[in-house]
Amino acid sequence: MDPVQRARNWYRRIQCRGSEEGVHSPGAGGTDSVRAAPVQIDSVQGARNRYKESAQGSRSRASAGSTGHGCRAPVPLRAGLPRCARRRRAGPPRTAPPAGRARGSGPGPALPRPVPRGACAVLPLLPAPVAPSAGASLIPARPWISHSSRRRPRRSMAAPAPRPPGLCCCRKGSAPGPEAPPPPPPEPPPPDVASASSSQLFGLRHLRLGLELRPEARALAGCLVLELCALRPHPRALVLDVHPALRVLSAAFRRAQPGEAPCAFAFQPGDAAPPPPAEPPLPVFARPPAAARPLGFRVDPFTDYGSSLTVSLPAALQPHQPFQIIVRYTAADGPAIWWLDPELTYGNAKPFVFTQGHSVCNRSFFPCFDTPAVKCTYSATVKAPAGLQVLMSATQSTYLEEEGVYQFYMEYPVPAYLVALVAGDLIHADIGPRSRVWAEPCLLPTAISKLSGMVERWLTAAESLYGPYIWGRYDIVFLPPSFPIVAMENPCLTFIISSILESDEFLIIDVIHEVAHSWFGNAVTNATWEEMWLSEGLATYAQRRITTETYGAAFTCLETAFRLDALHRQMKLLGEDNPVSKLQVKLEPGVNPSNLMNLFTYEKGYCFVYYLSQLCGDPRHFDSFLRAYIEKYKFTSVVAQDLLDSFLNYFPELKEQCVESKAGLEFERWLNATGPPLAEPDLSQGSSLTRPVETLFRLWTTEPLDSVAAASSVDLTKWRTFQTVLFLDRLLDGSPLPHEVIKKLSECYSSQLDSMNAEIRIRWLQIVVRNDYYPDLYKVRRFLENQMSRMYTIPLYEDLCTGTLKSFALEIFYQTQNQLHPNLRKTIQQILSQGLNPLPAIDTTTVTTDTPAMVLEDKVSEATNGAISLRDVNVSA
Repeated sequence: MDPVQRARNWYRRIQCRGSEEGVHSPGAGGTDSVRAAPVQIDSVQGARNRYKESAQGSRSRASAGSTGHGCRAPVPLRAGLPRCARRRRAGPPRTAPPAGRARGSGPGPALPRPVPRGACAVLPLLPAPVAPSAGASLIPARPWISHSSRRRPRRSMAAPAPRPPGLCCCRKGSAPGPEAPPPPPPEPPPPDVASASSSQLFGLRHLRLGLELRPEARALAGCLVLELCALRPHPRALVLDVHPALRVLSAAFRRAQPGEAPCAFAFQPGDAAPPPPAEPPLPVFARPPAAARPLGFRVDPFTDYGSSLTVSLPAALQPHQPFQIIVRYTAADGPAIWWLDPELTYGNAKPFVFTQGHSVCNRSFFPCFDTPAVKCTYSATVKAPAGLQVLMSATQSTYLEEEGVYQFYMEYPVPAYLVALVAGDLIHADIGPRSRVWAEPCLLPTAISKLSGMVERWLTAAESLYGPYIWGRYDIVFLPPSFPIVAMENPCLTFIISSILESDEFLIIDVIHEVAHSWFGNAVTNATWEEMWLSEGLATYAQRRITTETYGAAFTCLETAFRLDALHRQMKLLGEDNPVSKLQVKLEPGVNPSNLMNLFTYEKGYCFVYYLSQLCGDPRHFDSFLRAYIEKYKFTSVVAQDLLDSFLNYFPELKEQCVESKAGLEFERWLNATGPPLAEPDLSQGSSLTRPVETLFRLWTTEPLDSVAAASSVDLTKWRTFQTVLFLDRLLDGSPLPHEVIKKLSECYSSQLDSMNAEIRIRWLQIVVRNDYYPDLYKVRRFLENQMSRMYTIPLYEDLCTGTLKSFALEIFYQTQNQLHPNLRKTIQQILSQGLNPLPAIDTTTVTTDTPAMVLEDKVSEATNGAISLRDVNVSA
């Protein structure tokens, strides 16, 4: 009997034995139930006490060899404890490295490469790129690091997985082959209040996905194989993050065999009509599938953005012994999976699907440890309808034409939110030696013309600053306008909204920002969503160092001035004492981490990093530090303590000067004070570009108005895009303007602006709306009739509904709603409904989803009060 048939027979036997073995079965009314004995949940205070005791004693137990493997003792938290109740505790104090450790050469002290926590010290210490001063060492944790930054970093320092035979960095090759034995497990991280999972109790070695895409049903059928090991004896349960949009069908346990080849997946025949519910793929192992056993499980509420999946485990499970958990499931429309009908694509020919995992959305894509503190390698086998090209954020990929499946392999550890997939009518073209662009056929020529040769230039500049690009390829895929953000830094495959193609300078900045994330965010990741600035602030700093190297300091200062203007605009609306303006935000249980993403994360974080660079005296010295920081912490997750301790260790002369306690600029104040940045960069090098903007704005807003002098002073068609949007943003901030001013502005500039890119046009149209300038309202209608992107529709609908033009907005919406993605449609309905009775029923017969309107990844709540709009936070992920 062939392996596929054996697997099918085995899963049929599981279903028959379900009531005897404790297998999950559908309850009455379609609800889920489980027949296995429930997992006992320990008290919150008991878990807190045990975690504190474990943190205080882990160092002494490790030195005494208490685990028997030279590893630190695991954190004794009980399975099933609700994540929102697991409060974080400070870890053990940082200790200095032993004297005499080998170091490299250069202008500053090297950062010793850490060994994975919970593992024996078998990894060699790599030579650091920069040499130390005499006597330099890691310093103890400092009192100025407060809140979550005092915790030890939650590192999942897995070594890069071995490359499967036949697969290479060019994303071509044969199917993945056998793998070498996995590295020892990491030490458990502290709990994450945004995750329900028991990630602190298990070491995650690898995850495998078998996925079948079914666009006609707007559904995905999946099989997840997790390769794990327990970090304490006899864990009673495994808890994973899931979502109500994801329905778990079965769970099973299997002991991993040393040296065993990776499992394959068996899919239903392509010509079969799957009976409802659709059957997910089956895992096919080299050894008989009877070696696996079914497990009981249950799904419990967690927050409004996810649920918890608790899987009972066998009682005899020993620590550090590898095992596999197999979960079969289906997933419908959810926060992570976006299904598009052909009408919502540019080609209008084929369906399209993409995923968006940031921040905590991938729990609706596959069950996982959905926390940035946990990293692992992954592989996937994907079956899709004929004619759909499938791509994933993986270092290697291949297409098996005979079987009609795609295979992907990511050889470096990444957090769950960076596992990404896209499928649609996509073709590609090479734009550099290690880059290609993917897009719908009608968009590909434009994408090539904008990016050919440019990506390699940016990668080379980044490598000169921060070390080798470690991900192999850097490909870009342009997504339809329904993509909910501007760009996302998925490793090897950056997602970018196609709407940005017409705005050259915004395209440059967005791609370079995602390039910078290859070092800051992907290689080294913030361990908690409370410190997203560690990724976004550092990536923004690196982005501006790259643009300075490639386009000059004046252009960088202009773009920075534009973003800082937006930061202060947001601050005026929110208030300087708003807690979201902290760099180190306190994430309360139940709050979606996506709500914490705002311009403070980017621009206030950038200002702090810029301040650190100025303490060094020369940006190139700070570049050397960041290069050593990346080398030390790559493939791990860190907290602020790691960055700042390493900074002072690298520059001992700054440590001696106590720069961390400088009055008014204390590091603790940078992290925990609300309000604007404590210091902002000197932008005088951009004065040649910013001074004309200030002059023109002053001419148009000084009374009495001299419109002739203002109109003749500057030719906007010769300005850079960032100059024009900076000018229009300042006019927006001053709106409503006197009627004479808006009338003369329209006469002078309206026809010129009509031919410019969407970033410029939307700002002019917002000025029209906020000033109730009726002669140009027809341009607002025309713009909204041709836009399907939330970043160009939401700001105008917000402004229309804030003023006296809500009926005008309703009329446009009813005419254009069918060209909008259902999620965007519901968001606009919410905006239109504010202050009114419920909207009349809207014909949505073409919609087959009932996905809730999402806060997802517009990076702030879509508030409609005041002058703020999504244009103010139009930033990449």
